[in-house]
Amino acid sequence: MTPTTRQEAVRLTQFAHGGGCACKIPPGELEEVVGGLTAPSLTVAGSSLLVGLATGDDAAVVTLPGQEGTAVVSTADFFTPVVDDPYDWGRIAAANALSDVYAMGGRPLVAVNLLAWPRDRLPFALAREVLRGGLDVATEAGCHVGGGHSVDDPEPKYGMAVTGVADPARLLRNDTGRAGLPLSLTKPLGLGVLNNRHKATGERFEQAIATMTALNRGASAAALAAGATCATDITGFGLLGHLHKLARASGVTAVIDTAAVPYLEGAREAVRDGYVSGGTRRNLEWVAPYTDFGDTDADTRLLLADAQTSGGLLVAGEVPGAPVIGELAPLGPHSIVLR
Repeated sequence: MTPTTRQEAVRLTQFAHGGGCACKIPPGELEEVVGGLTAPSLTVAGSSLLVGLATGDDAAVVTLPGQEGTAVVSTADFFTPVVDDPYDWGRIAAANALSDVYAMGGRPLVAVNLLAWPRDRLPFALAREVLRGGLDVATEAGCHVGGGHSVDDPEPKYGMAVTGVADPARLLRNDTGRAGLPLSLTKPLGLGVLNNRHKATGERFEQAIATMTALNRGASAAALAAGATCATDITGFGLLGHLHKLARASGVTAVIDTAAVPYLEGAREAVRDGYVSGGTRRNLEWVAPYTDFGDTDADTRLLLADAQTSGGLLVAGEVPGAPVIGELAPLGPHSIVLR
């Protein structure tokens, strides 16, 4: 019996008000908070900020003085338990944090752990399993883990701050999309509703865990090899939320073929049975003014706005093996059109 199996009696998801990226601050509220906080353009020790807060991209990118072919990619991501198994939660959180580097076309180099733990309510043996899961995924990614930071907190939270490198001339950004490019999605949707069902019932969904723990390394490399310059990863704001940000930043309209979007097994049933997070509903409310839903049914709208955790990459371009779910078109009255 593995350490993880022995500790499954403790349901970590019951110690948190939300789960995974569904516990993010809603996108509309977040934009109000950070609006106007963009730093002025400056040069620090010969370096400059290539990608910052302005377009809400997945990570910050800074040039390195005297090294024209290398830029530093910096990000941080952490969240409350998305599954009950501590080892799996650690793996998922690490894959999710590393994804921001891959979403920029970068390669992770070093990560530090971010751990919040209710030390009087949960044994540290569980925290060790969480950290072990994060370490194993970082090792799979070829990324060092160099310690981290921990605090005593009423809710357990875990993630990583990750530093990587990228070629500044070959970045994947959310503001470089152009009309005529196809849109590829490298992982199926439905993680949010399956995770919410898991939190409510304890049912374990292996297909969701396998998807969330899969690194976006291969998808990023394939996108770069195909000549893509525009991408984002699909996490807490759902496909529609992240797509809206990409289309807005690029000055285009995204047209989605709803029949082409892939979903995990059991996702539609989870929506039908009511396992929809508040985060997903807030995502849908946020994008509604910018979306032409056409005759798309209510359940599909929720799935397209479903708050993903460690989801795939949305790439403006064709990625081998990934379904094409739509295309970018000239800017129209809406940033998203569903067909």
